[in-house]
Amino acid sequence: MRRHRPAQGLTLLLPVVLWIFCHVSGVHGALPTTQKCDEALASPLPHTAFTSSSVFSSGYAPGYAKLNRRGGAGGWSPLDSDHYQWLQVDLGSRKQVSAIATQGRYSSSDWTTQYRLLYSDTGRNWKPYHQDGNIWAFSGNSNSESAVRHELQQGIVARFLRLIPLEWSEEGRIGLRIEVYGCSYWADIINFDGQGVISYRFKVKKMKIIKDVIALRFKTSESEGVILHGEGQQGDYITLELRKAKLLLQINLGSNQYGSILGHTSVTTGSLLDDNHWHSVVIERYRRNVNFTLDRHTQHFRTNGEFDHLDLDYELSFGGMPYSGKPVGIGRKNFKGCMESINYNGDNITDLARRKKLDTSSFVRKMCKIYTHTFPVFFNATSFLQLPGRANHNTVSVGFQFRTWNPHGLLLFSNLDDGTLEISLEDGKVAVHINVTKGFTQMLLPYCFFPGSGLNDGQWHAIRLVAKENFAMLTIDGEEVSAVRSVSPLSITTGGTYHLGGKGQPSYFLQTLFPPTQRSFQGCMQAVLVDDQPADLHAVEKGTVGAFENVSLDMCAIIDRCMPNHCEHGGRCKQTWDSFSCTCDGTGYTGATCHTSIYEPSCEAYKHLGKSSDAYWIDPDGSGPLGPFKVNCNMTGVCLQCVFACVPSILSSPSDLAEYCEQQIAYSCRMSRLLNTPDGTPYTWWVGRGNEKHFYWGGSGPGIQKCACGIDRNCTDPKYDCNCDADVKQWREDSGLLVYQEHLPVSQVVVGDTNRSGSEAKLTVGPLRCQGDNNYWNAASFTTPSSYLHFATFHGETSADISFYFKTSAAYGVFLENLGNTDFIRLELKSPKVVSFSFDVGNGPVELIVHSATSLNDDQWHRVMAERNVKEAVLQLDQTYRTSRLAPAQGHTRLELFSQLYVGAAGGQRGFLGCIRALRMNGITLDLEERAKVTPGVKPGCQGHCNSFGMYCRNGGKCVERYNGYLCDCTATAYDGPFCTRDVGGFFEAGTLVKYNFLPEAIAGASKDTKVLTHQLTPHEVNLTKEEVAFSFSTSSAPAVLMYVSSKTQDYLAVVLRQNGSLQVRYNLGGLREPFTIDVDQRNLANGQPHSINMSRHDRRITIQVQNQHAYNLPEASDTQFNLVKTLFLGKVYETGHIDPVIIERYNTPGFIGCLSRVEFNGIAPLKSALRTAVKSQATPTEKQPAAASPASYQGKLVESNCGASPLTIPPMSAATDPWHLDKTAYAASRGNHDLNFKTINKKKIF
Repeated sequence: MRRHRPAQGLTLLLPVVLWIFCHVSGVHGALPTTQKCDEALASPLPHTAFTSSSVFSSGYAPGYAKLNRRGGAGGWSPLDSDHYQWLQVDLGSRKQVSAIATQGRYSSSDWTTQYRLLYSDTGRNWKPYHQDGNIWAFSGNSNSESAVRHELQQGIVARFLRLIPLEWSEEGRIGLRIEVYGCSYWADIINFDGQGVISYRFKVKKMKIIKDVIALRFKTSESEGVILHGEGQQGDYITLELRKAKLLLQINLGSNQYGSILGHTSVTTGSLLDDNHWHSVVIERYRRNVNFTLDRHTQHFRTNGEFDHLDLDYELSFGGMPYSGKPVGIGRKNFKGCMESINYNGDNITDLARRKKLDTSSFVRKMCKIYTHTFPVFFNATSFLQLPGRANHNTVSVGFQFRTWNPHGLLLFSNLDDGTLEISLEDGKVAVHINVTKGFTQMLLPYCFFPGSGLNDGQWHAIRLVAKENFAMLTIDGEEVSAVRSVSPLSITTGGTYHLGGKGQPSYFLQTLFPPTQRSFQGCMQAVLVDDQPADLHAVEKGTVGAFENVSLDMCAIIDRCMPNHCEHGGRCKQTWDSFSCTCDGTGYTGATCHTSIYEPSCEAYKHLGKSSDAYWIDPDGSGPLGPFKVNCNMTGVCLQCVFACVPSILSSPSDLAEYCEQQIAYSCRMSRLLNTPDGTPYTWWVGRGNEKHFYWGGSGPGIQKCACGIDRNCTDPKYDCNCDADVKQWREDSGLLVYQEHLPVSQVVVGDTNRSGSEAKLTVGPLRCQGDNNYWNAASFTTPSSYLHFATFHGETSADISFYFKTSAAYGVFLENLGNTDFIRLELKSPKVVSFSFDVGNGPVELIVHSATSLNDDQWHRVMAERNVKEAVLQLDQTYRTSRLAPAQGHTRLELFSQLYVGAAGGQRGFLGCIRALRMNGITLDLEERAKVTPGVKPGCQGHCNSFGMYCRNGGKCVERYNGYLCDCTATAYDGPFCTRDVGGFFEAGTLVKYNFLPEAIAGASKDTKVLTHQLTPHEVNLTKEEVAFSFSTSSAPAVLMYVSSKTQDYLAVVLRQNGSLQVRYNLGGLREPFTIDVDQRNLANGQPHSINMSRHDRRITIQVQNQHAYNLPEASDTQFNLVKTLFLGKVYETGHIDPVIIERYNTPGFIGCLSRVEFNGIAPLKSALRTAVKSQATPTEKQPAAASPASYQGKLVESNCGASPLTIPPMSAATDPWHLDKTAYAASRGNHDLNFKTINKKKIF
């Protein structure tokens, strides 16, 4: 919606925009209780309040089933000890129940070892108690006297309770005494009939609300209906409604752009809410942050748009949408059911309605009126329900409603007089099979609820089938979906018995000629019609009609295992009757619950995987809520993260973990003032992290309302501190780097000087660039066995992951531990080769162990990753050893801890000696260094990185220790890159040569204080008795000089390509009339392919390897000393001293044309040195200084390239096999500038 008119008269050239919104999680708060809810509720009740399925004898009546009482036979026992027995108690009115306790029958061998708890408001439509996503089975007694009490994790409100024994004493029979604990409960109930609504009128005509708290409880058997609604004239609204038995909250606080579309926010929670049981809802909103809680499961979200207030007019409606003439309410049903405890911002709506202070057409009462009761039936895989029908009739007419998650199941089966009838669910579609013996007829009538979805969606679906002579018609959800006429004569004669929901007795199907395609059904049925008459399920329950097995009557206990959704990071939940699974495709995460990121947290981590500079996905908080995004990683020396096109809300992540960040910002202007310096109110500001406004510009700093020219005192007009503030008609610019890390990144720019004719501006916001990774090297050293660090309690109730690196020379030690009452979590080095991950969530201790083939106390870094969720637990060591354990199908799932988290010890015992770094728990890196600074026995950081990582510095690179890591120094090598693995080479054109002087003369005029950066050979190096030569080359031209080493004498070494492209080595060390020549390889090496040469001489012995290695010896007459080495040439020789005339005549013209790479001579890298010298000479010096003498130089055109490298040091990984590699096209597009969208608020442009 547009709340203000856009300003006119400003043309903006806007190349870049960064929209960034920080996610702020709200805090859920529970209302405090005034008294402890722990009164004994069952003991004071009369005997008549207790009923049961049966009684063994009068002394075992249910009225004697009171805890610690000895009346009668000392408790209740049923006539038969089987799974159809129950004990029920009527609390007299609705009570809040907090705990339950059981005993066996006094002084007997009768007790119950396991039971379920059902509850109800009316003694009908029972609901099983749920805990940890399952129908909970309580552990009972192991003798007749001890009382076992259970606190209810999810408190319930009910009048009737029913206990269902599941297991009992092997020595006796079922025996029970019980006590129920809780307190009184009172609430006015409002009955909604689907027509009337309650209108809560505001005290003022229009409400501009920044904070809302809405709470209510509801129950209904309808899957659709508006629970509350409010709207404003500017387009704001809030609606809470049921859709397909799920709760949908829609809210719009408004948006300044494209009308109200961008402000719309929609969140769905819950399912199966049409179960006619009470559900509690709490909506808490502060500005744009919302907590949406259903039955204690909370979703935190942030509304779309830019505004914080909810602007409503006149009223808020409960139970429906009053007619307003707007299309928003068309087609929506009013709520039909009951509500209680409605509160809106402190006002008790139900109390106001009871006292008739509100406009209401609904009826307020203390009981919830039941409009219909359909007597649901709950089936499992071994259930069936048998109902009688008319026999020998010529028409089959059956109907029922069902709900299930399973795509397959037998819904109904009947033996006809001369065949069978089957209604089944196949791939989520209803199929009807009618088979007769006189002639086979099969009718398959498929139906999808709507395109792309089946009938196994957990919703209630109504089936009606009418079949008679030569005709059958199937109706689903009130729509006639299929009518079939038989081509051949077909007559139907009913058999008189119908089986619903399962296989029944095995013998039943053995007697039929056409056994059903499906054998069981898991789900619920209700509203069963047989021969157009409602089935009398009460009579079935009493055993006077029909039969059943393993069926729960008057109850639908179907569970939505995808609600709450344990699939994280957008993973898609799929479920069967028994379990759920997560599909993580396309999310960037993996694991049983899509918890673990597939990407590394930073460029630094990719660097240590051997990755080269490129574009990658990173996930700075791992399993945390922030998603992965693309960055450009520059791996040369430092790790630079350049954010291009990532999700706006996560842009603060790099600046959080980086050592340094910067962001370029520029404002080009013509008659458009910027900061209104030196004393005015700024026209323009930018918004950074935390939505804070900042009034300084690039090149300046916080608290200084200046631009860079104001700091440097070189603004165009010295009266102003910004160039644009001079307000001239010529184009000017104010630009610079924003480097104050706590303020970055830039999320919005507000431009204010916009409403003047002839005013123009161009705003550019560059990418956020960050360097280093504070988390990757965040480490602590534990120096004594009793030393440890402590942190706040770890919260990983349903999902927890832990990762870290460690190195130690000790044989054992606890890495970390956190305790609860009985729950705990621990990671430990149990022995030199064993790492253990143990925990307890209430089902007993679980331990995962990995065994390493080598000792782990080798003072090298090792990585540990552990994860535990509701599906499984995983432990991984060094990405090599892995073990996992599935969670139990039923049991506790929440890890409840309360102690501090100890790192480095377990309560001060079995302390860890060594280093731990990069400790991350659920996406949060613990600051070990900061805590170690104030903890005795623990030191921040960890020295000795080169002991562990020095091996990664290749090709002669030296490992240099840093406080927070290490660095590979490649200065003295022919390589470059983070690990000295990237070949440095160059492309030579005709006439190009590289010259390296071993004994350079000082440059004339150089100061004596000038540091000469030369390679000064020592006396014994001037006269050589050995040479080590290595390089790669590729060329298509011959002859050519590859390398020539001259001297101040006539000694020399030459490596040349002959006319035919073969390789020749020439030595002249004196003592011989002619140079000693070696024809190394008769192949034509001038074939455009890369070739690698390695050569060494020690005295007389010469070893040369091109493809194969060969050994040669200098003649006895030859000298072995290379005297007074002077200059090394690459590509061509240009020497003022003595030179072999053969070289000049045969090989030196036109010179080498092609590529040379990784050239080394006795530890010197002449080609790399020449290339680096050229780069330095091209750089603009800040101050004029005398040029330092360099031993390396080149003539002609030399372009850096590794085209001569052979083989490639690191083979390239294909995009198909590299999960981190970005599509180049997409990456290139992401680097481009983006047009800034803008809008006007109070006549200011926001970008």
